[in-house]
Amino acid sequence: MPVGDIAALPAEQLALLQDEADEALRSAKTACDWLAGAVALKYADPTALGLFGLAIGCAALLPVAFGVKSAMTVEALHMTAMICLLFGGGCQFLAGLMSFANKNMLGGTLLTTFSFNWVMNWWALEGIAGGKMPSATVSLAVDLCFILIFAAMTYAFGFYSKLLLVFLLDIDVLYALRIVRELTHTQAALALPIALATVVLMLLALYIAVALVLVNASGKSVLPMGGPAWGGGAPAGH
Repeated sequence: MPVGDIAALPAEQLALLQDEADEALRSAKTACDWLAGAVALKYADPTALGLFGLAIGCAALLPVAFGVKSAMTVEALHMTAMICLLFGGGCQFLAGLMSFANKNMLGGTLLTTFSFNWVMNWWALEGIAGGKMPSATVSLAVDLCFILIFAAMTYAFGFYSKLLLVFLLDIDVLYALRIVRELTHTQAALALPIALATVVLMLLALYIAVALVLVNASGKSVLPMGGPAWGGGAPAGH
């Protein structure tokens, strides 16, 4: 319609045209936002998958961590090792690669790195089942490296959520206990604290995973996860 004709329209028709134009703009913006999201996320958020795998792996380790005798048999150790490999390692490795594909550097780094640690749990349990103990010296050196990595990751995840910060802090505590155990040779004294830290890790992983699943299903926050612990929100290029 020519500009002159539009100017000659009654006020009611002009208002109607304005409403139609606004609605068209809103629809176009919604479509653009949807397309941007589809381009940005190659896959659905895989974090819940990785956390469910972590929780299942922790659950498999709990009988061993609490010293249940029936969990120390060769058959039980083989089963625990396989669960650690498939769920602890497999789920987190897959989730980590999918996070990288979604350009989520922090999530991809955490999940992928931790997945290989679960592969080492599988290897260690298989070795114990065969009568071969892993090297305490090598384990200590690796744990020292891990706690430095997780300390940095803990700070980074504080920009996202207080609950994620607590989740990473529990991992830090778990590795700190393992290091103290090796340095002080206090296996019996620290067995229970390590087992309890594993329980907390399992419960936190389950809570966060379920919270993410419910957000995806309902479109709203059902279980609170808390806002950023510090900073003005997540930094760019996460």
